[in-house]
Amino acid sequence: MTRPARFLAAALTALLWTVAPASARTIVDSAGRTVEVPDTVSRVFAAGPPASILVYALKPEALLGWPRALRREERPYIAEAYRDLPETGRLTGRGGEANLERVLALKPDLIIDFGSVRDTYADLADRVQAQTGIPYILINGRFEETASSLRLVGEALGVAERGETLARDVEETFAALDAALGAVPEAERPRVYLARGPDGLETGMKGSINTEIIERAGGRNVAEAPGQYGLVQASPEQVILADPDTIITWDRTFFDAVWSSPVWSGITAVREGRVYLSPTAPFGWIDRPPSLNRMMGLKWLAGLFYPELWTKDLREETRAFYRLWYHVELSEAELDTLLEWANGRAP
Repeated sequence: MTRPARFLAAALTALLWTVAPASARTIVDSAGRTVEVPDTVSRVFAAGPPASILVYALKPEALLGWPRALRREERPYIAEAYRDLPETGRLTGRGGEANLERVLALKPDLIIDFGSVRDTYADLADRVQAQTGIPYILINGRFEETASSLRLVGEALGVAERGETLARDVEETFAALDAALGAVPEAERPRVYLARGPDGLETGMKGSINTEIIERAGGRNVAEAPGQYGLVQASPEQVILADPDTIITWDRTFFDAVWSSPVWSGITAVREGRVYLSPTAPFGWIDRPPSLNRMMGLKWLAGLFYPELWTKDLREETRAFYRLWYHVELSEAELDTLLEWANGRAP
């Protein structure tokens, strides 16, 4: 072993002694892994953006930092005490750059990842846990698993009552949506395309974690092909052929440009003015990232897709959601900004 390698190994060993839990309890995570979690969890490293939202919603005081520091327009929509948490980087997903030395230096009691629980992510969790000695749990980020995931993490973080409150809110929203939209025939549901990126040509295939909100809100994702999953790059010809009647985007550049683009001008959604811009403060209502923030987007999409069936007041739904999930009481001006944003006038 080289001298630098011996030094790093010694440093990691020293840090391991400082983070090892004195006592633990057993948690079975969403990947079926049995993990010993400290009896008291007060410091959590979020492996990626979806996990940071999960921890913030359930137990904000335990969150060690944001994978990406909050931007100016996002800050008012987070409780003041957590706006200046440090940027920690991410262990998983695109651009994962947090190194283990950085993780160890933060001395977390627990690492949480929220999203896919495929073998790739389970293997990563096992490796990180073995190398650091820090318990690492994987939580299923699929939309239909949201309530059970909230209960599981609420238990792990010692806030089971809070987890139950949020889980019940999810179940009540899903039930209300099913009651309102359940009788709508498949053929009468809107044909929806999710336009990601400045050119609008990145999208998610039907059933992907990025677009499952479309189907849950009663839409039909036009990006569907046998054997294709996750995020893909579409061609203009594919979008023209699919001819969606509704387009959802969170990219301001695309939203501003689509109305005058000759590439998009013949598509029904553009011709009929049914291109909608999702707010992204503090997190995207639709995606970016695919986490608990999608529960707000679900309410918004239901009203867009079925205004005669989903008649709840968006202003009051937004106010209540931000209070319950994001620990913040919005001013009238802050609510105005979000609703104007959802109408295409982003700040």
